[in-house]
Amino acid sequence: MSQDNRSDTFERLPETADTRVVEGRPTREEVCDYWADRFGVPKATFDGYSFWEKGAGRIWVLNHDLSGPVQIEALGLPILRTRQEFWKPTTDATLRFGSHATANVLELDRDAATRFLAGEDLELDWDGDWGYLIVTHQIAGESEPIGVGRYTYGTLQSMIPKGRRRTF
Repeated sequence: MSQDNRSDTFERLPETADTRVVEGRPTREEVCDYWADRFGVPKATFDGYSFWEKGAGRIWVLNHDLSGPVQIEALGLPILRTRQEFWKPTTDATLRFGSHATANVLELDRDAATRFLAGEDLELDWDGDWGYLIVTHQIAGESEPIGVGRYTYGTLQSMIPKGRRRTF
């Protein structure tokens, strides 16, 4: 394992802070704690998954156990961005793991969900935590994750990437 971050190599996250080699690199324990603390996703949800960092703070999850480092372009699913003031879950991670969430989940009605998926910001009341939320909508009678939103000052900002936005 290298002593620094490399933008061309996936490095496996250390299990705990005691085994951290690269300064600032999150640990598997910290990533699982984040999902549990912020969204109520049980830590056991990530059993059997390995976590990897490529570059500075781009965390990926893989449902396979490999040894590393690995020099490839992509590996698994991007799950989190960590080297910024607030950790940000990715849309892909929300779609994959958001159904396990029990906290900081905001369900939108059809009109609001349509506008959110188009990338619009929504003015709305939310009595939960500010910050990143898992946004859901009722699909076939089930509450399904549709993306990540950031709620502050009465506004839900759509974090749907431009290439994934849809109008209906």
